[in-house]
Amino acid sequence: MGLRAITFQAVVETFSRKKIVEFESGTKLAKVLSTLDLTALGIGSTLGVGVYVLAGDVAKNTAGPAVTVSFFIAAVTSILAGLCYAEFGARVPKAGSAYVYSYVCIGELFAFIIGWNLILEYLIGSATVVKALFLYLDELSDKVMSQFFEENMPMTGGGLGHYADIFSLGLSIVFAVAIALGAKESSWVNNIFTTINLLVVITVIISGLWKVNASNWSISEEEVPPDHGTGGFAPYGVKGVIQGAARCFFGFIGFDCIATAGEEARTPQKSIPIAVVVSLLIVFFAYFGISTVLTMMWPYFLQDENAPLPHIYQEVGWPALKYVVSVGAICGLFSSLLGAMFPLPRIIYAMASDGLLFKALSIVHPKFQTPFMGTLIAGSIAGCLACIFELNRLANMMSIGTLLAYSMVAACVLILRYAVDEPEKKFEDKEELTFKKYFTQMFHRQSKIPTTLTASVVAWLVLAYFCTAFIFSGLITGFEKELENAEPWLLSIICVLAIVLIFLLLMVSWQPKSSAELTFAVPLVPWIPGLSILVNVYLMTTLPSHTWEYYAYWMLIGFAIYFVYGIWNSRERASNKNREEKENRLPHDKNDNLSESHM
Repeated sequence: MGLRAITFQAVVETFSRKKIVEFESGTKLAKVLSTLDLTALGIGSTLGVGVYVLAGDVAKNTAGPAVTVSFFIAAVTSILAGLCYAEFGARVPKAGSAYVYSYVCIGELFAFIIGWNLILEYLIGSATVVKALFLYLDELSDKVMSQFFEENMPMTGGGLGHYADIFSLGLSIVFAVAIALGAKESSWVNNIFTTINLLVVITVIISGLWKVNASNWSISEEEVPPDHGTGGFAPYGVKGVIQGAARCFFGFIGFDCIATAGEEARTPQKSIPIAVVVSLLIVFFAYFGISTVLTMMWPYFLQDENAPLPHIYQEVGWPALKYVVSVGAICGLFSSLLGAMFPLPRIIYAMASDGLLFKALSIVHPKFQTPFMGTLIAGSIAGCLACIFELNRLANMMSIGTLLAYSMVAACVLILRYAVDEPEKKFEDKEELTFKKYFTQMFHRQSKIPTTLTASVVAWLVLAYFCTAFIFSGLITGFEKELENAEPWLLSIICVLAIVLIFLLLMVSWQPKSSAELTFAVPLVPWIPGLSILVNVYLMTTLPSHTWEYYAYWMLIGFAIYFVYGIWNSRERASNKNREEKENRLPHDKNDNLSESHM
C-alpha cells in the first residue's frame, strides 16, 4: 500500500486518467433490487423531514401560501437533475453514483472530489435524520430523554451540543448493522416504512380537505402580525417564493441514492431511469398536497415550524389524527435514515475498490454480500456526529456536496453526448489541435460525426459555461439590493452574461452528437443539462460563507488522503502502467522475430 511523496507528473496524470467500465464483468454485490425496490428507496430517502417539518417552516417564515409554488420550482429543478442522473445511471450501472459518472468521462481527480463530497452529504444527512428522529421521539415523551442526558452527560464547547446524545449514536449503529446484514433485507424494511409514510401523507391530504378554507390564501395585511409579510397568497413577494424554492429544493435531496445502488439492481439500465423519475414525481405530489392542505387549513403565520401537522390537528379539534401523523413521521424519518445511510458505504466501497480510499473498506462479507466494514464504520461516524454536534451548523455542508455532484453529472451528460464513438476512434486521423481549428469548429461545423476536436471543443465550452454561470449567479446573490433597485450597471452585466450563457449552449448544440444508442436519453440536450447546471450553481452561491469554510476543511482532509495514498494505489493507474509496458514490449518482440527469421 506504500505512502509516497507526491510529484507534479503524478498530479498531471490524474486529470486525464479515466475509469474504464467493464459492463459484462461480474460484481461481488448481490443483484437483488427490483425497480419497485429502487423507487421505494428513492421515495423513502427523500420523503421525510420535508413533509413533517419543511412545509410549515417555509410557509411561516419564507413564502407564505406560495410555498406550493416554491415546491413546484424546486421539483422542476430536481427533475432536471434527475433526468441527467437517469441517463448516466443507465449508461454506467455501477455502485458509486456521481463518483463513477465523473470518473468515466472527466478524470480521476475530479471523480475523487465528487466522491468525497458525496461521502460528506450522506454522513451529515444520516446524522441530521437520526438527530431529528431523536428530537421527535423526545418531544412525544415530554423531553424525558434530553433531560436525562443533559443532567448526566452535559457537554460544553463551540458548536457542540448541550449533552451527549447516546440514543442517536446507538440508533445509528443499529441501522448500520441492519443495512450490513443484506441489501434485500434492508430494502424490504424500507418498503414497509415507505408504504406507511405514503399512506399517512394520503390520509393527511384527504382529511385536510374537510377543513380547508380558501380565505387563508387571501388574508388581508391588517390581519397579519408584524414581520410576517403583507398577507395574501405571496406575503413575502417574488423574492420570498424564490428563496422558498431554494430551501424546498433540499427537501428533494436523496433521489441520487437510486443511482448509487445501481450495481445491486437486477436490470439497472431499465430500473434506474424509471425509479428516478417516478420517485421524484410522487415526492412532488406529496409535498404539493401537504403544503396546500397546511396553508388552507390554518393561516400561514400561525404554523408551527417544527411540527406543523400535529399542531394543526390539535388546533382544528382532531387530536386523534395527531398520533396517526406521528406514526407516519417516525416511519418517514426511519425511511429517510435508511435512504441516507444505504448509499454511504457503497460510495466508500466504490472508491476503495478503485484504490482511492483504504482497501479494507472495499471488503465484501462472503455471507451477506455487502460492504460490511465500510457500512459499520460509516454508521458509527454518522452516529458520533449526531451524538456530539449541533447539526444546524453542519447542515448546509450537505448542500454543497449535493449541488456540486448534480452539476457535474449534468456536465458529464453534455460531454458524453458529444463524445467520439468508440468504433470511430480506431479510424480517426490523429492531428494537432490548434487554436485556429478550435475557433473554426465552434462557428463552422466541419464534421458531421464527433471527433477528438469536436469533443474537446464541447469540453471547453462546458467549462466556460460553468464559470460564466458561477459569475452570473454570484452577481445575483451578492448584489440583491442593487438588483431590487434595478441598478443599470448591474442589469447590463447580467444581461450580457445571460446572452453569453445562451450563446455557449448554442455553440455546443452546433457540434455533432454521438450516435450511441441509449436506453434512456435526456431530451432537449444541451438545454436541459445546461439549465440544471445554472440552477445548481445559483443555489450553491446562496449558501452562507461559513459553510464554504467548513467545506474547505473537509476537502483538505480528502486531498491529504488522496495525494498521500489514493493517487499511488489507484487501480486505473496500475492498469495504465500495465498497458504501457505491453505496448513497449510489442516492438521489441517484433524485432526479435525478424532477426530470428533472417538467421
